[in-house]
Amino acid sequence: MSETTEPNVGAFTLADPLTTGPAEPVAVPAHAEWPLPNGFAWVFPADGNTAGRVVRPVIMADGFNLGRSELDKTYQGLESGYQFISELHRRGKDVVLLGFEERSASILDNARAAEAAIRETIEHRQGNSPLVVGGFSMGGIVTRYALADMERKRMDHQTAVYFSYDSPHRGASIPVGVQAFSHFIPFANDFARQMDSPAARQMLWQHYDKDTKKIGVAPERTEFLDALARLGDWPRIPMKIAVANGRADGIGLPDVTPGEVALRIDRIYPGTTFYVQAQGADVTAAYLNRRFPKAEETVTTSGFPEMDGAPGGTLHTYRILADAMRKLGGTVDLRHEEICFVPSVSAVAVRDIGTQEDLYTPVNGLSPDESEVDDYFCSPTTTAHTAITGELCTWLMDRLPD
Repeated sequence: MSETTEPNVGAFTLADPLTTGPAEPVAVPAHAEWPLPNGFAWVFPADGNTAGRVVRPVIMADGFNLGRSELDKTYQGLESGYQFISELHRRGKDVVLLGFEERSASILDNARAAEAAIRETIEHRQGNSPLVVGGFSMGGIVTRYALADMERKRMDHQTAVYFSYDSPHRGASIPVGVQAFSHFIPFANDFARQMDSPAARQMLWQHYDKDTKKIGVAPERTEFLDALARLGDWPRIPMKIAVANGRADGIGLPDVTPGEVALRIDRIYPGTTFYVQAQGADVTAAYLNRRFPKAEETVTTSGFPEMDGAPGGTLHTYRILADAMRKLGGTVDLRHEEICFVPSVSAVAVRDIGTQEDLYTPVNGLSPDESEVDDYFCSPTTTAHTAITGELCTWLMDRLPD
């Protein structure tokens, strides 16, 4: 390592449970593969069905990360703990896993892969059973856009049910101090590429701009929401259902106190400190410091709600960052491993997430008519973003066509 630079972070990125692989390996069975524009699909027919053909198809799209989809890890994540694919097979459903050549590409670009997967599924279908189409995290947004776009084009997608699994319909959150730190590292790195990617800019409710160092709604998000609005925001033909990994009672993460230290780094990036997001004006979200080349930056927010501890599906953001710093020889004081990534109100499309009142609204106290989807279900307890649980999967499967 040069004496005039900080150590590089290598391939560090923020990943959700479906992309990190299970604790115990799960065998991925033989499958057909369909090449698609901007993506590809792996086909897992139910027992007794012909390989590469589908009878009662369920298309499930991968979510946000950096690089090409790793559908082997996605499959293993779906079969670890609660065995979601196996249970779909037991119910006679054929599973089509949709992956993308670049998961961080524009939602509109990846929607081309979703549209192609729908057309390919119809072509390979035996009989006339309707499709189920949806996805995990950003995969639910990609398929939402694809179905709405197909309807605008008067293309028959033959889809009876659209589903989303902890998808950020009203936006997702990565602490702005963490976003800023990705660009504070004096190397080109995967973490910064991920935070500055088209998908991140479209998905995040607030984005840190590396050039201006300003925090706000990225132009790409505004453009995406405008494009979605031109399609009517949602597909109209299928029943729309959504599940959230966060709770419905308005109770957020335990023991996450706004304003207190979440993570402090020393030895490398000495004194760099991230704070739990608090309300107020000119609130310090992070203090960043590096030795070579010498620089420091204080990241502040104004008018933010208490996002980090809000009810929602969680991401181990600070644990991932702390682990990366330890590997580089740093010392860390990690006090809070996880933050809210997709608020419950966003995942079930009932409220925007920019105010304290909306963010912490008890979903279970609202009329179902307030949601933009036809039906939804929140996890009884706080769980990790896209965590595959029996409660969420059973609720979802019980609402699929026979």
